[in-house]
Amino acid sequence: MSNNDYRCHRTSPVFSRRDWLASAGAGFGSIALQGLLAAQTPVVAPLNAKIAQKKATAKNVIFLFMEGGPSHMDLFDPKPLLQKLAGKPLPASFGKVITSMGESGAPLLASKRKWAQHGQAGTWVSDWLPHTAEMVDDIAVIRSCVADGINHSAGVCQMNTGSILGGRPSLGSWVSYGLGTENANLPSFVVMQDGQGQVVNGPRNWSAGFMPAVYQGIRIQGGNEPIPNLNTPEGVTDTQQRGKLDFLSRMNQKYASAHPEQTELEARIASYELAFRMQAEAPQVVDLAKETEATQRLYGMDRKETASMGRLCLLARRFVERGTRFVQIYHGSGSKWDAHSKLEENHSQLCRAMDLPVAGLLRDLKSRGLLESTLVIWGGEFGRTPMSEKGDGRDHNANGFTMWLAGGGVQGGRTIGATDDLGLKAVDTRLHVHDFHATILHLLGLGHMDLIYKYKGRPERPTLNEGEPYLGILG
Repeated sequence: MSNNDYRCHRTSPVFSRRDWLASAGAGFGSIALQGLLAAQTPVVAPLNAKIAQKKATAKNVIFLFMEGGPSHMDLFDPKPLLQKLAGKPLPASFGKVITSMGESGAPLLASKRKWAQHGQAGTWVSDWLPHTAEMVDDIAVIRSCVADGINHSAGVCQMNTGSILGGRPSLGSWVSYGLGTENANLPSFVVMQDGQGQVVNGPRNWSAGFMPAVYQGIRIQGGNEPIPNLNTPEGVTDTQQRGKLDFLSRMNQKYASAHPEQTELEARIASYELAFRMQAEAPQVVDLAKETEATQRLYGMDRKETASMGRLCLLARRFVERGTRFVQIYHGSGSKWDAHSKLEENHSQLCRAMDLPVAGLLRDLKSRGLLESTLVIWGGEFGRTPMSEKGDGRDHNANGFTMWLAGGGVQGGRTIGATDDLGLKAVDTRLHVHDFHATILHLLGLGHMDLIYKYKGRPERPTLNEGEPYLGILG
């Protein structure tokens, strides 16, 4: 039997002494080089604040996402012809319509709302939103938005990531990638949702997709403990906590260096460090007891039906004023705005819960001088059809719906674009989701074609190489 038969089988080759000395020498050299560099070069973290690519009018975003699809012709887009033709089928002149539930042949459903013009520009708002109506001089209402997804999964996915298919980075992740954060002790991208319902698609909506996971959104919960397990356990000192974290980091870094393709581990390491830093600052951010009673009333926190959304909106203000780059609030989580039936009951309840807190947020930002630099976005994944469903509801409509923007350089007191006479399709200043995202990025000083992440050798962009920013939104 030869000596070779007794060799230990290894998963990696055995180095000779010459190989070991050569590699060790290189290692000692790199240690010396790292020491020299460390003395003169600061560590560059992926979320360090970055300079915008062009002139920006906004530096933070609060996205108020009405999940399920609010009815534009009952909120911001009145249609007299819809009232006139109520109960009749959709006229043939409007063409063939494809709807989610196949209700294209159902009779038209009138809006039961009372309408009035508000502000200096006379912006139309229904009686469902009396508090938002008082703020229209700061709001640009876009009535001509268009999307591709006709079901919730595709629609929510596209409004969050630009694509009806999952797997791409969310808009908040692109913003974090492009601009970083202004406060290293807080998350760059924060996600909150009201109620206990699960947002359609779940964490995929705030995922970093194919980008490093460090850019993904961090979920902050509602209730009395927005950030679970944040406080250091009783009896554990900062020195002990730091020692445990350093030991864990060394173990993770050793594994990560051998598996560079697993960005989730790098994100986990970064999240541990962030959590340690957050223990000093985050408790102050989420402690709403320090707000005055007047401020809490402004957000509706003294009322049962508005307390939940009011708390989230106030948290959003506190995060952005401390440097968080992107905050997204899901209202009606679990597609509660999806009024296939009982539209009156559904939207009445949701509008009461949302209207006062949203208006309070705008007022508060404005009074503190934050609205100039904070872009506030309102809307859902699509709108509703003028045709009825189940007699008293409306189906999904991605062919024309309303979103609005405020602050961040946006010229308020305007209505942009239009749908046809029944609110079915966008016919003027048609803005696809890609155009809408490109506009948001432009306000933040990011070019939608210049913001590039190379994935598998391919240059990826946030709007899939489509869309144009609508420059008419600027003041």
